[in-house]
Amino acid sequence: MFTGIIQAVGRIKAREARGGDARLLIDAGALELADVAEGDSIAVAGVCLTALDIGAGSFAADVSAETLRLTTLGTLAAGDTVNLEKALRLADRLGGHLVSGHVDGVGEVAAVHDDGASQRWVFGAPPALMRYIAVKGSISIDGTSLTVNTVDGSRFGVTLIPHTLAMTTFGTRKAGDAVNLEVDLVARYVERLHARPA
Repeated sequence: MFTGIIQAVGRIKAREARGGDARLLIDAGALELADVAEGDSIAVAGVCLTALDIGAGSFAADVSAETLRLTTLGTLAAGDTVNLEKALRLADRLGGHLVSGHVDGVGEVAAVHDDGASQRWVFGAPPALMRYIAVKGSISIDGTSLTVNTVDGSRFGVTLIPHTLAMTTFGTRKAGDAVNLEVDLVARYVERLHARPA
């Protein structure tokens, strides 16, 4: 589990094809790896991956064909930046919301508008996910915990403050870019409980 509070921006150093799978070598940037052990989970662009071959400032992760197909990791290349977050510990503050790192679908940046020092971002989402996105609810976008401000058809909006723009990959994103979306876990469980026969 994660909180959606991004700890560092990393960079893809290399990508190696392994059959239908891939191995990513990731420069961890400012992410402290001293307390990360082989097999620990790290969210990479919102996708929960297993840290392998941990070195000085970098780690590797194997990505299955399924994950490559269903997330933006399938299009990553050397030089691309990614949001990074280590797994939540029980003693940690939950500053964002509970994020599993299991991406529900890929959306797209539809528009970006300045709003004072902040920015309003509009995203397009697959129709099947829009039922789980609610005003004032939480959503994880590329692993970042954000609050939904607007919902309109197949689009929703959030506000990004300057700190978020500076500390995540949003500072380099633009309209048309693909993003990983994970809806709030609570919404999924409520739907499941509601659909279950008594």
